[in-house]
Amino acid sequence: MADASQQPSDRRLAVEAQRGEGASRFPFLLTDDLRSPLDDLQRLRDAEVKTREIIQKYQAAMREMMVRFEILDQDLNLKKHRNPIHHLESRIKKPASIFEKLERYGKEPTLENLERYIMDVAGVRVICSYIHDVYNLLELLQKQDDLEIVEIKDYINNPKPNGYRSLHVIVRIPVYFLDKKELIPVEVQLRTIAMDFWASVDHQLKYKQDIEDVENADELSAELKECADIIAQTDARMQAIKNKIYPGNALPKTNMDKLKKLTIPLNNREI
Repeated sequence: MADASQQPSDRRLAVEAQRGEGASRFPFLLTDDLRSPLDDLQRLRDAEVKTREIIQKYQAAMREMMVRFEILDQDLNLKKHRNPIHHLESRIKKPASIFEKLERYGKEPTLENLERYIMDVAGVRVICSYIHDVYNLLELLQKQDDLEIVEIKDYINNPKPNGYRSLHVIVRIPVYFLDKKELIPVEVQLRTIAMDFWASVDHQLKYKQDIEDVENADELSAELKECADIIAQTDARMQAIKNKIYPGNALPKTNMDKLKKLTIPLNNREI
């Protein structure tokens, strides 16, 4: 450690700074206004705290939603002797994805716009064994009077052009904090094991490679779509087999009519 007598005094530093000397260790003049960088630092700290608070809210809503599905699954097992949920998954959208989505919406990438326009920051995916389970769980959600159903997109009865199938539901779920209650949006995706298989493999195939840049892209897209249709046919047939084994749990006629329209049955056999 250097001797105290060798330490530069504040007065000497000031003189060196004014003369332009000692710049490597004292890069600004003592007369410079230091409030601006300090203000910027404080704003960064405030933004970090605010971001953590917002993400905490969505994490809490996601956990609340997971617990609701776990309770439904346990209650159905106890009273109906069946478990409609194969497994649950959850995720919080990454900041880069959030702000990219805001830009696509033509909105400034701010925390305020995040809360106002992005409804899928928190996501829960519910994987079911059968199509019946997907719609049954939706019906049970609609009966929970403290949940607000914001939007339903049925990609099972109306698949995306690429063959993607799933039931997407945006809900607002109440979350209780120390001093308030808030309704926080959560995106819920309900799908069968078969639908999840296709969606997962499709995502893996396209994760680091834009299929449009691949040779014979149209042919490959058509092949993936055909795979989705075959998987959907299998899904529908497995549901029909289950209905024959457990007729008491069969879909109502109106839903079975919808199910028949999902795909062309294999080998021209009726489901």
